[in-house]
Amino acid sequence: MRIPRIFSAEPLAGKTEVQLDEAASRHLVKVLRLGPGRPLILFDGEGGEYAAELLESGKKARVSIGAFAEGDRQSPLAITLAIGISRGDRFDWVIQKATELGVSAIQPLFTERCEVKLSGDRLQKKLGQWQQIAISACEQSARNRVPEILEPVKLTQYLALAKDASALKLVLHHRTDASLAQLEQQLGRPNAALLLVGPEGGLSAEEIELAMQQGFHPLRLGPRVLRTETAPVAALSVLQFQWGDF
Repeated sequence: MRIPRIFSAEPLAGKTEVQLDEAASRHLVKVLRLGPGRPLILFDGEGGEYAAELLESGKKARVSIGAFAEGDRQSPLAITLAIGISRGDRFDWVIQKATELGVSAIQPLFTERCEVKLSGDRLQKKLGQWQQIAISACEQSARNRVPEILEPVKLTQYLALAKDASALKLVLHHRTDASLAQLEQQLGRPNAALLLVGPEGGLSAEEIELAMQQGFHPLRLGPRVLRTETAPVAALSVLQFQWGDF
């Protein structure tokens, strides 16, 4: 049986005991039906992980922490995914899959064709939900560092902030002929990348032009137009193959 991996929001240390929060405890006891004595792996997002053992089940399970093991499983290519917020559960799916594919951070964007409106308490609730999706994806995919889900901003704000970034800046654009191989030949192998993807309906021509004015290179993945939830998964996979750890 696979050993469950659990994220702890509190800093961890070896040879100590901790109480897990209610959500983690419920998952272990109610969903996985684990009892005392079962092995676990705990991580706190700071790198590495700890062997652990479930001592006591209940509303807040008690766990004994053992030896620390190095290993972040981080890609050598630090990728920030900046993407227009989509409707329904599409955006949740993107966060889950982008985390599995090794992104370092996700920047949700309000763009011209974005139909999602978020503010105040609803925005904060969404941020918490998205961060929990990323945490769960790290637990499943054996990542020990959780990507940061940044607070949504308007595309123009993001482009102004990204203007001086040293990372390779890419904007998906199905009407360009540029390829990754051409960009590598022109610019060399990057250590970091910013990947800009539109929402449903894509980025407008004006938004793509504005991004290019701020140093983003247009990139086409192929002859077909991909949906907003498909495009980042395909692009991240290609980036990890070309310059990361695939």
